Amino acid sequence: MELPPYATLGQKIWHYTFLTICGLIFFFLIAPILTIIPLSFNAENFFTFTPGMLAFDPEAYSLKHYRDFFTNSGWQQAMWNSIKIAPVATLLSVSLGTLAAVGLSQSHVPFRRLIMAILISPMIVPLIISAAGMYFFYSRIGLQGTYLGVVLAHAALGIPFVIITVTATLVGFDRSLTRASANLGAGPVRTFFRVQMPLILPGVISGGLFAFITSFDEVVVVLFVGSAGQKTLPWQMFIGLREQISPTILAVATILVVISIGLLTTVELLRRRSERLRGMSPG
Repeated sequence: MELPPYATLGQKIWHYTFLTICGLIFFFLIAPILTIIPLSFNAENFFTFTPGMLAFDPEAYSLKHYRDFFTNSGWQQAMWNSIKIAPVATLLSVSLGTLAAVGLSQSHVPFRRLIMAILISPMIVPLIISAAGMYFFYSRIGLQGTYLGVVLAHAALGIPFVIITVTATLVGFDRSLTRASANLGAGPVRTFFRVQMPLILPGVISGGLFAFITSFDEVVVVLFVGSAGQKTLPWQMFIGLREQISPTILAVATILVVISIGLLTTVELLRRRSERLRGMSPG
């Protein structure tokens, strides 16, 4: 945002001070990532910068930690477990979260605010409390330590993100479109898929991406609910930090950062597309 030419000296000082504060906060948040990425190319088995790395010696850099990740059976099994769990949990989150958001957007639904608060509570309640509650509940019904239990737990964590993004998309939705569809003889299901879904699709996809990131990066709940057979990538990283200090963790962390940046970039592009579709921003 540029300052207008008539801005006073005080306004200019505050403007640049505000930009400086924002820049410092951004650096504070991104500094750990900027540290992890170069360390993942360390040729030595250390978590610190070696003199050769600081001198930019090519011999001090190596891809051996990445090779270890792609060749180690433990890391590969954990990665495939995450790949098997996250998409299914995301599909459940998107399906249930979208239906809940569409239903709660109707003004005639009683106790809408209470139901909304309950549905998004997994996002608000401390994760350790949710994990402990899921552990005791799943152990009673026989789902503790099973693939289905981990998927359902991750879906419960992802549903709030879908509800929030879809609800935000529905704010600008024109209800007259659904009434026109009903007047033309379309049923509720046909109206939803042919009229409503195309317009709220950016919000649905955004919520699904957030749910996927939540499932793929989650470690606390899977420690409580999962078993050795459901050891995910974050779980393997946690074990690597606790039991064996393996620099391969840095390579895995870098890969996860790249994946997260790619998904969040997609979310931002979908958000802008949604705004253009609703006429909230210029094309």
